Amino acid sequence: MFGLLALFWGGSFVSIDVGLHHFPPLLFAAVRYDAAGLLILAYAAFTTDRWKPRTRGDVLAIATIGAFIIAGHHSLLYLGQEHVPGALAAVIVSLSPVLTAVFASALFADEHVSPLGALGLVLGVAGVAIVANPTSVNLLSTDAVGIVLVFLAAASFALGSVLSQPFETSVSIPSLQGWSMLFGSIIIHGVSFASGESPAAIDWSFSAIASLGYLVLVSGVIAFLIYFHLLDSIGATELNLVGYLEPVVATLLSWLVLGELVANTTIIGFAAIFAGFALLKRHALFDFVRMASPNVGRA
Repeated sequence: MFGLLALFWGGSFVSIDVGLHHFPPLLFAAVRYDAAGLLILAYAAFTTDRWKPRTRGDVLAIATIGAFIIAGHHSLLYLGQEHVPGALAAVIVSLSPVLTAVFASALFADEHVSPLGALGLVLGVAGVAIVANPTSVNLLSTDAVGIVLVFLAAASFALGSVLSQPFETSVSIPSLQGWSMLFGSIIIHGVSFASGESPAAIDWSFSAIASLGYLVLVSGVIAFLIYFHLLDSIGATELNLVGYLEPVVATLLSWLVLGELVANTTIIGFAAIFAGFALLKRHALFDFVRMASPNVGRA
């Protein structure tokens, strides 16, 4: 299931690349979460009686996740992928768990970053800098603009993850995700309309429908159902590791489907980002490996 989740979510970056040739970016994101939100909410209503928001915590959690993780993250991601390929975007988005630690440390008194954790933060930021490869020539290029937008998308996701943690909710996790998707899609529709995007600009070709279908059904509904199961089975810390398989999948699929290759600096940057994550989550990763390998050390 972990491998399938990485495959489905890694493939979403390639599918966005394809779809952006046929959809205005913000409208593309909004339509995706219109459909995915309705389907996941229907699943929640069918499988649990805890699908309607009832408490203040429910409403605040839905608003926070919808605004930051759905609307903020995906608006910026889709706009960024107009300028950079999906494989590169996936590498930058893998910085999200590192940024989550930064925001948690800044906002919550009981969260702190140790010296080794601080080194992990530095490595993560350095990894993005290596990927961006800023010079006086390319600093104002469209690629640089795309990298900044995707970085802000990762920051929005991380901030939303941290801000939503304190809320106590009564709805089930699928219900929370479904309502958040719908709330986020409403925000994206508003920004799309304000920016002048029009449904008339959509080219309803086979590629467009296939791309949207993949994002809604595969990386939207099926992948999120797998995510809900894994969240209960292995916990959030270990599940964060899926973000480091996604760039690998996105790179391979970009090569197979679109014929795109990544630069050596992108690979080096990704390695630095992962090393930063490993330093920040070293205790949780050590515990996870120890539990997964009970016979290690019994010689």
